[in-house]
Amino acid sequence: MRAIVSMRWVLARMYEPDLAIVDCRFLLGDPAAGRRSYAESYIPGAIYMDLERDLSGPVGKHGGRHPLPDIAELAAKLGKAGIDRDTRVVAYDDQGGVMAARFWWLLRYMGHEQVYVMDEGFSAWKKAGFPVTDAAPPIRVPKTYVPDVRQELLADVEAVRHAVRTGESALVDSREPARYRGETEPIDRNAGHIPGAVNRFWKENLDEAGRWRSPEELAERFAALPQDKPIIVYCGSGVTACPNVLALMEAGYRDVKLYAGSWSDWISYEDNPVAKGGE
Repeated sequence: MRAIVSMRWVLARMYEPDLAIVDCRFLLGDPAAGRRSYAESYIPGAIYMDLERDLSGPVGKHGGRHPLPDIAELAAKLGKAGIDRDTRVVAYDDQGGVMAARFWWLLRYMGHEQVYVMDEGFSAWKKAGFPVTDAAPPIRVPKTYVPDVRQELLADVEAVRHAVRTGESALVDSREPARYRGETEPIDRNAGHIPGAVNRFWKENLDEAGRWRSPEELAERFAALPQDKPIIVYCGSGVTACPNVLALMEAGYRDVKLYAGSWSDWISYEDNPVAKGGE
């Protein structure tokens, strides 16, 4: 089954007891916006997970702007929300799937198999006339979430350095082309990209209507990438890389890793090389 599910798929299953719905709406420029939006209306039964409070850890000298959260702490939050490893989980946002994809990747990293991203997002759901609520957040029966961390899904800075030196892994930069080329850098202190990386802007996984492209279209989009070596995906801070990880897996790639610290971690080491310009 695909990891991308339609709004109607969610609508047909939203009240099934083994399904948990997670609202991941978040704006990087306004960290409180997602929680405000959830308070105003959300899909009935959905719990809220905040990118910075729940799906990221504390920022340090290294690790990037959105380090991975403590897995034990996230597991405890999931259990409190009534989610265990047997629960089917579907996440949504209103940012093209990028925040939901971060949640999807984290659960996959924790060993969860049945986790999905809802296509189109909350605004499309509401526009379609599907049910929403502004009631108090739902109370779910607590469970115990036991993670089984899959380290093979993660790349650290040493793995990326090795890829730069040897070319044994392909590197994919998920940021806007101008940031990749080093022409502009609105967030991080250094502009450019990791040497050897190719640019695949994550928003191009969506069509003109904001829906995820089909597996066949995604396979065509990534056709120049090798199938016979690992692929390491990064962005600015490990968030917008996640939809590219998801898209690559939808396209049939299997050895896909997230560089969680991404560009903001890479440039925190003064000796790491930086490239500018096109591919």
